[in-house]
Amino acid sequence: MFYLDRFISEYVTKRKTSMFYSDLVDNRDVLKNSIAGRSVLVIGGAGSIGSSFIKALLPFKPASLVVVDTNENALAELTRDLRSTRDMYVPPDYITYPMDFISPIFGKMFQTRGGFDIVGNFSAHKHVRSEKDVYSVEALLQNNVLHAKRLLDLLSEYPPEEYFCVSTDKAANPVNIMGASKRIMEDVIFSYSDRFPVKTARFANVAFSNGSLPAGFLARMQKLQPLSAPSDVRRYFVSLEESGQICLLACMLGKNREIFFPKLEEAQMMTFDEIARALLRVQGYEIFECASDVEAINKAEELKKGSKQYPVYFSSSDTAGEKMFEEFVAGMEKADMKRFLSLGVITGKKIPDKAKIERLFDDLFSCFGKSAISKADVIKILKNYLPDFSHIETGKSLDGKM
Repeated sequence: MFYLDRFISEYVTKRKTSMFYSDLVDNRDVLKNSIAGRSVLVIGGAGSIGSSFIKALLPFKPASLVVVDTNENALAELTRDLRSTRDMYVPPDYITYPMDFISPIFGKMFQTRGGFDIVGNFSAHKHVRSEKDVYSVEALLQNNVLHAKRLLDLLSEYPPEEYFCVSTDKAANPVNIMGASKRIMEDVIFSYSDRFPVKTARFANVAFSNGSLPAGFLARMQKLQPLSAPSDVRRYFVSLEESGQICLLACMLGKNREIFFPKLEEAQMMTFDEIARALLRVQGYEIFECASDVEAINKAEELKKGSKQYPVYFSSSDTAGEKMFEEFVAGMEKADMKRFLSLGVITGKKIPDKAKIERLFDDLFSCFGKSAISKADVIKILKNYLPDFSHIETGKSLDGKM
């Protein structure tokens, strides 16, 4: 029997218990006093990180929990999961809504409830592959940046006690549009920090999260399809459980305009092909390395006949926006490494220049209002706002690879 959580613990994170366990225990009373009896809204709560945040939060017994997500099926599975978990506290006032957080009906629901004490926003485009062309770039920036402002304007009418919005390690010295969008998102949410407390977190890849390459390995194996992965891209990894705990600790223990990140050493980074190799070996396969996608696809036909040689194609990365390594703190940022055992905290962030942000929004709206624009036009606008944004362009997208 294959247990994914055990595999992640033994072969990916290489930790028997959560790296945040001690910080959770040390701050249990503070968390309980800050969450118990509060009303909570989680946007994008049916995704991997959002649902993990919910599971980390519920033991502290909030009075109500509203979960909003556009994925109706995932909301149903979230509820089944919570209801099927032993000793999981689910408040009597628990409801899920399959809706978009920028829709009029969301606004009606939010205003009718009079806002919420704690708001977590996990709705985001998170993949580098989302910058394949100008249309996907516009959708990414709409969700990660422009729509974020509309939510913040609504929250300003009913200020929450705590607001958390998830960021990414790729926001530190970004080389892709997704990372740049999250870096800008940090400025956008911090620009509202004079109205209510705002916190965020940059963290590692979440092992086997929805849509991730490792999750794709499992999907390929179920269909007896070959595995493909870059062999030169190094990443930090946290478990699904740890991803929710990072966000909970940042949301509830962070001070206004602080950015949390996990204390991980460079030696803990892994390549994706290492995970694929371990996964195949644990499931009893021999690894058959191929020289191309085509060879791997053809070789996979033998799996249907009972072959234990599993075809893989591992190669160096050559797609746009792919950063070879991960980092959490940019050059001029200051990090407090002593406050928590397992978390660093970027401090000293000031309220961003609101006029500069408004000019960026005007430039983006103007650009997106034109019928003929290019990806380069958008990158130019982003570079004007983020002068140090060094976009890596190769002309190739992950959608062109297996």
